[in-house]
Amino acid sequence: MKIMSSASTPFNNIVETIYNMPLEDRIELKSLLEHNIADSRREETALSYKEAQEEHKARKLTFSDDTDELLKIL
Repeated sequence: MKIMSSASTPFNNIVETIYNMPLEDRIELKSLLEHNIADSRREETALSYKEAQEEHKARKLTFSDDTDELLKIL
């Protein structure tokens, strides 16, 4: 399968290389990427949690169950 592009880029080269790999290798690569992406998401979530904790300690977070107040916060 050829990639449609007027200029060759490193990304396109990688994709074309992957398309030319044996099926078993592509399946393994897919699994590796899925795990890598999940790990990255977990790291992002942990960082966001830590930032929220720091904001809470610094009393920078605002909580409300009032819809009008929430709209003002946004």
